[in-house]
Amino acid sequence: MDKIFSIIKAEKRRQKEQLQLIPSENYASSEVMKAVGSVMMNKYAEGYPKKRYYQGNKYLDQVEDLARERILKAFGLSPKKWGVNVQPYSGSPANLAVYNALLKPGDKMMGMYLPDGGHLTHGWHLPDRPISITSKFWTSQFYHVDKKTLVFNYAQITRQAKKFKPQIIISGGTAYPRTINHKKLAAIAKSVGAYYLADIAHEAGLIAAGVHPTPFPDCDVATFTTHKTWRGPRGAVIVARKSLIDKINFSIFPGLQGGPHLHTIAGIAVATGELMTPGYKTYARQIVKNAQRLAANLKKNGFNIVSGGTDKHLVLIDLRNKKLSGWVVAWALEAANIIANRNTVPYDTASPYYPSGLRIGTPAVTSRGMKEAQMDKIADWITKVVEVVKDERLPDEPKARNRFANNFRTRIAKNQELKRIGREVKRLCLRYGIRS
Repeated sequence: MDKIFSIIKAEKRRQKEQLQLIPSENYASSEVMKAVGSVMMNKYAEGYPKKRYYQGNKYLDQVEDLARERILKAFGLSPKKWGVNVQPYSGSPANLAVYNALLKPGDKMMGMYLPDGGHLTHGWHLPDRPISITSKFWTSQFYHVDKKTLVFNYAQITRQAKKFKPQIIISGGTAYPRTINHKKLAAIAKSVGAYYLADIAHEAGLIAAGVHPTPFPDCDVATFTTHKTWRGPRGAVIVARKSLIDKINFSIFPGLQGGPHLHTIAGIAVATGELMTPGYKTYARQIVKNAQRLAANLKKNGFNIVSGGTDKHLVLIDLRNKKLSGWVVAWALEAANIIANRNTVPYDTASPYYPSGLRIGTPAVTSRGMKEAQMDKIADWITKVVEVVKDERLPDEPKARNRFANNFRTRIAKNQELKRIGREVKRLCLRYGIRS
């Protein structure tokens, strides 16, 4: 057997035995994985249904049409007013395709500041140089969360937009735990003659299930990935007003991509069908309940929860009150079989690689059937892990920090308390198996 399959087997075991708390991760169903691993991967299908550049696409056309129809139905949108593109390979290409379609080189975009919870593809740059390709082609400026409340101040965003006069305003936070007021942002965009793009990569499944506010019909375009709360494969979708969809379709192909990955689109179609079942709304509601319970318990245990709580599936923890780095805590948690990710927090003074925050979420643990009682256990374990590393301090000097990092990972792998917690975590995970 090829060595790669033994590695896959090991990864499958890891996923079964560890808690997945990264909010952008989830478990696709066996039916979704069956579709993605199907013969659909053997075919090229450049173009769009009934307008392909290859022969033999009769059945692939049916799959892509069905995926688009299901997505509109999931959001309750009319095909007379809205169009869908399911061909983007991922979320970043989807956003790039929208900009490529609607903006001219040098036009202005205004998105959420990355350390406050925004995304690289929303025009990220440093003061002295561009970082994302989006900031190389377009002029970008960022809006921030309020320094006191750590949520959006829409009056301030309005003033900034009127001064900057962008051609597009983008919303969507990878680490913004509160509800985004799409109606207000759309009105701000309209007041300056800009498009409004709602990047709902994280919340799309919650929105379709009706447990989180929708950007429709206020936005001009929405983009989202299909592997987070949507519980599908690694892909992306663009939903746009009918007046814009042709430009966006042309931007995807032939503008940015060649042949679409029809096996992924088949998986998206299956996942969307699953999303529209009665049980999914219950599941989506439980995601939010679990996140809110987790945030409340951690707050009670002395953690600084950014904005004081959450309205959706993710919780952002600011560790500065404990004088800890998110890097230290994330590695310690992994040693205890808890997978989270270090993350910047609003007005962070640390570097992105060694940030001050920790980002956790509940989509994957909810997929396993866990509820509030299990969130209580998880919050307790996180608290105990942090207690183990409470005196660990990252040196400021780079060489000393590198020596500390190498030594720290070796030490925590042998820590008996973390091993003990890890065994408890594993037992819980095996009791709540990954549901297909």
